[in-house]
Amino acid sequence: MIDADQIARDLMCPGQPVYEEVVRHFGRGILSPDDTIDRKKLADVAFGTPEYPSKRVEELNQIVHPAVAKYQNKWMNDVASEHPGAIILVEAALIYEANLQSDFDRMIVVTCPFETRVHRWMDRTHTDEATARAELERRAAAQWPEEKKVQAADYRIDNSGDPEKAARQVREIMDTLKITG
Repeated sequence: MIDADQIARDLMCPGQPVYEEVVRHFGRGILSPDDTIDRKKLADVAFGTPEYPSKRVEELNQIVHPAVAKYQNKWMNDVASEHPGAIILVEAALIYEANLQSDFDRMIVVTCPFETRVHRWMDRTHTDEATARAELERRAAAQWPEEKKVQAADYRIDNSGDPEKAARQVREIMDTLKITG
């Protein structure tokens, strides 16, 4: 399995062409003192804040998505060459938004109620509820609605509660994929 968010983070490291392009478009104000991209500052510029009222998420996506797609497609081809018949998984939140769904044989969407996501974001980022809610709402505004993704997907995993329940759903989907190929 490969994680598209991690690919994007790696491609936005100093010295990488994506890093150079992002800094060229968004300015040195998005950088930390060590010249790495400060993801919070970049998110503020991309998704908009009172300080940065114009949203530039499409501009960011036009830089990052093609590079991530190229990397993950190379990886998928390499794995398929080495392991014919393997089930290859790419974890990515923005496949539909980047119009990359045709790169995949099957689509699995993981869902969770918004309130649960808010509380998980609070736990992960150590922020208060209002901050977490505002951040998730501004990010969600740049994404397909969850129900639209569910309708477009081949499989759905409900990740709203018991981890064992979600794990069972994953095993069932994997068993189906092993049979159908």
